[in-house]
Amino acid sequence: MLRTIGLMSGTSLDGVDAAYLETDGEAIARFGPRQTLPYDPALRRALRSLLDRAENLTPNDPELLDATRRLTERHAEAVEAIGLPADLIGFHGQTILHSPAAPGRSGTPFTWQIGDAAMLARRTGMSVAYDFRSADVAAGGQGAPLVPVFHRALAAPLPKPLAILNLGGVGNVTWLGPEGEMLAFDTGPANGPLDDWARQHTGKDYDAAGKLALAGHADGAVLGRLMAHPYLAAPPPKSLDRLDFDRALREAGAGSLSAADGAATLVAFCAVCVAAAGRHFPEPPLQWLVAGGGRRNPALMKALGGALEEPVRPVEVAGWDGDALEAQAFGVLAARVARGLPLSFPGTTGVPHPLTGGRIIGALL
Repeated sequence: MLRTIGLMSGTSLDGVDAAYLETDGEAIARFGPRQTLPYDPALRRALRSLLDRAENLTPNDPELLDATRRLTERHAEAVEAIGLPADLIGFHGQTILHSPAAPGRSGTPFTWQIGDAAMLARRTGMSVAYDFRSADVAAGGQGAPLVPVFHRALAAPLPKPLAILNLGGVGNVTWLGPEGEMLAFDTGPANGPLDDWARQHTGKDYDAAGKLALAGHADGAVLGRLMAHPYLAAPPPKSLDRLDFDRALREAGAGSLSAADGAATLVAFCAVCVAAAGRHFPEPPLQWLVAGGGRRNPALMKALGGALEEPVRPVEVAGWDGDALEAQAFGVLAARVARGLPLSFPGTTGVPHPLTGGRIIGALL
């Protein structure tokens, strides 16, 4: 077993999660402490600026270099906050551009996560596994989601079929079948547009307790136009960049809504996206287990309960730590990189066969 610390900075741009565990990449022997370190407002603004102009960035852009340094320092602080030595760090970095091969997309498939693995290794004195997505995208895969193989290990004792829904900036789902089958893909926008809306209309970083959305009503006309987006009907494999729906939201007329009605409409759209995802499953799940920040939003959980026929529950009912899952996943994925085990599969990213990936800097202790 390897002692690993997984790190994850998601599309919500809110900070970095760190989690310790002991694993061989297939089974998890022990879970340890976890930490969440928020980004300061200046770093969040810098990262959002990079997202907005990612397609035109050059590797030597001064803002990019500065944000990469500060981001890496924050990840090192998260490792140090765990307070335990590890054999290997799983360092995902921060996605600023994700454009895999897909209908309607032009150009060379590409995924870009910023973060300085060499700096992190020097700062922590530990080996670092990183660059988890590039090999998959180069092989024609979507590069996401990568967590399903972790979900499969975690959910081994649970009845199947099972759906595990993560609601970060973008939603993604893993469907697990009774014979070990895995199907996974991005469902659509989740917290990302809602956080942006709350920031624009209230000055706060998110809709705390869903109060803004609960005070409003979803606009049927705007929701109908959003539901016509071709992504919802497209079969998996499929994945999204955080900003892929920005234009659709503008063209649907969301900007004309009141603060409360806009928030309610975005919540309803997230739930509709999840319901549409369920139509791609080989068979309905016995239940949906929800992870990510979205599970703490009562408005969003209520909307999911209304949109889905199956029970919808937070992952804590299974004894899991919903705030740590993605960081824990990259601890497991780091161990898989070290052992040369596949990270992605035909049913998760669309690669033609199970595919290894990732790189390691530093010698394993």
